[in-house]
Amino acid sequence: MTSINQIFRCNICGNIVEVLNPGEGRLVCCDQPMELLLARRTDVGPEKHIPITEETEEGNLKVKVGRTAHPMEKNHHIQWIEILVDDKVLRKTLKPGDKPEATFKEKPTKNIMVRSYCNIHGLWHD
Repeated sequence: MTSINQIFRCNICGNIVEVLNPGEGRLVCCDQPMELLLARRTDVGPEKHIPITEETEEGNLKVKVGRTAHPMEKNHHIQWIEILVDDKVLRKTLKPGDKPEATFKEKPTKNIMVRSYCNIHGLWHD
């Protein structure tokens, strides 16, 4: 059984799926079960992967990936940053050459979960 906002990846083609409507079935891609990604805070280079939040002068939420800025190279980069707050999911898609950061028009509160996805090291959370 899936749960809302879980993220799954196909380890063959790289498709990534976020669950919007949970169900009983199994998610399958390329004739193989998709892998449930569990967000991490430790392990491979947490100093470059953990999303860090701060409030901007305008009162918005700014997210930077890593205490040391994460590389944004063609073969190693942050693909997206998202926040989950109340009943909303807000996501910024990034590409190589971008800064590993995003600003959302949301007030920083304790009930916001922040996640980022590295194309090599997977899913991370604050």
